Amino acid sequence: MNETESKAANVARAQFGELGPGAASAGGQEVNLNLILDVMVTLSLEVGRVRMSVRDLLQLAPGAIVELNRLANEPLDLFVNGVRIARGELVVVDDKFGIRLTEVVSPAERMEQLG
Repeated sequence: MNETESKAANVARAQFGELGPGAASAGGQEVNLNLILDVMVTLSLEVGRVRMSVRDLLQLAPGAIVELNRLANEPLDLFVNGVRIARGELVVVDDKFGIRLTEVVSPAERMEQLG
């Protein structure tokens, strides 16, 4: 046993100061959004889904077509870190894909889902 392990741990409850003024959260508490505005998140766009057996998955080869569960004219889902925050339509911006948002989850709902 080293010296650190032989001493009894002194554990105390953490004390935090009050957060500054900011947007009210869904629970009515004040939240300072400035604390998280520079946090990087991952956005992903889901075209559709399909369930398939491992057998079918292993048989996939170049040229194979996988039919998804979404119709061609249905809006696509936009996710932030795995949480759906919006829906929209696929667009091309210069030479890259993009999304034109048609519906967006409210900011309060987004914060609740991401929390």
